[in-house]
Amino acid sequence: MVNVANYKDYLFDVTKKIMSIDSPSGYYWNVTEEVRRIVEEMGYPFERIEKGCGIITVEGEDTSRCTAFAAHVDTLGLMVRSILPNGDLRFTTVGGPILNTLDGEYCNIITRTGKVYTGTILCKEAAVHVHPGAASSPRNDETMIVRIDEQVHCKADVEALGICSGDYIAYDPKTVVTESGFLKSRFIDDKGSVACLLTLLKIMKEEGLKPKNNIKIIISVFEEVGHGSSYLPADVNEMIAVDMGCIGLDLNCTEYDVSICAKDSGGPYDYELTTQLINLAKENNLKYAVDIYPRYGSDVGAALKGGNNIKGGLIGPGVHASHGMERTHYSALENTIKLLLLYIGC
Repeated sequence: MVNVANYKDYLFDVTKKIMSIDSPSGYYWNVTEEVRRIVEEMGYPFERIEKGCGIITVEGEDTSRCTAFAAHVDTLGLMVRSILPNGDLRFTTVGGPILNTLDGEYCNIITRTGKVYTGTILCKEAAVHVHPGAASSPRNDETMIVRIDEQVHCKADVEALGICSGDYIAYDPKTVVTESGFLKSRFIDDKGSVACLLTLLKIMKEEGLKPKNNIKIIISVFEEVGHGSSYLPADVNEMIAVDMGCIGLDLNCTEYDVSICAKDSGGPYDYELTTQLINLAKENNLKYAVDIYPRYGSDVGAALKGGNNIKGGLIGPGVHASHGMERTHYSALENTIKLLLLYIGC
C-alpha cells in the first residue's frame, strides 16, 4: 500500500486552507471555488451542479460501475434574525451548533453586498459586574446576541452599514495542528473528511493509481441542514459518505480510528457494503471501529430520501466533541484515507 504518511503535510495544509474559508450551509461559493482550484491544479475536472455541490470524476478500470464518495464542506453557522433597538443582532441557527460553546466567540457578519464586519457572540447578561446571573443564565437564541465591532447605537446605524435580516454570521474555527498530531478545530465535521478526499486525489495523481471502477467525489454544501447529496448523477451505483465518527457513551470509536457506521438515525447502511469495509479494515490491520449512531444523519441518507437507486455506507475519522470544539488525531485521518484506497482497489 501507498505510504500515506508521506502526504501528512499536504493533508494538514489543505485542511487549514479550507477551514479558513467561511462556509455555513448555503454560503458555499468561496470554499467550493477553492476546492475547484485545488483539484484542477491536480488535473481533475470539477463540475458544479445547480444546487452548488461539486463533483470530481475519476475514470476507473471498469467504467460500467461508479462509486461516489461524499463529504460536506458546509458548516454550522448563524444568520441575522433581526436588529435590536440598541444595535445588537439577534440570530437564528444554521444547522445545530451547541450555543453554550459559542459564548464569547468572534465572528464575521457577511452582508449581501459582500461587505464583512466582525463581531462577538455573547449572552445578553455578559458582564459579571452587572448581571447577577451572568454565569448561570441559559445560552440560547433568545438570550444571546451578536455585538458588532462598529460604532452603532441604534437599529438605523446598523442598517446604514448594510447589515440586514438574512445575512450570514460565520464564527471562528480556531484551527490548530499540534506537534503531537492532533487537529483541533470547529468544523472537522466535515472539512476534515473533505481534506481526506482531496488527499486521496493527490495520492492517486502522484502515485499514478487508477481506481477499479469510476469514482465521483461529491463536495456537498447543504448536509448540515439535511439535503446535501439528495441529488446524484444517474451513473452512480453506490455511495459512501465520508463524515465524522462519533465518540462517547457506549461507542467504540476513538480519535485514532476510522469509524465504520452500521446504522444511524435513518436506519441501517447496506449490509454487504458495510461488511466489505469492515473486512478490508480488519484484514489490513487498520485502526477501526464499528458503531451505531442514534443521533446522526449523512449524505447517504439524503441521497436515499432523494430517490437515488444506490447502496450506501458511512465511514470517517473519529471526532471528539462534535458540533462544539472538535478534535481528532492524524491517525484517524490516515486510517480513513487507507480504507478509501483499499476500497477503490489502489
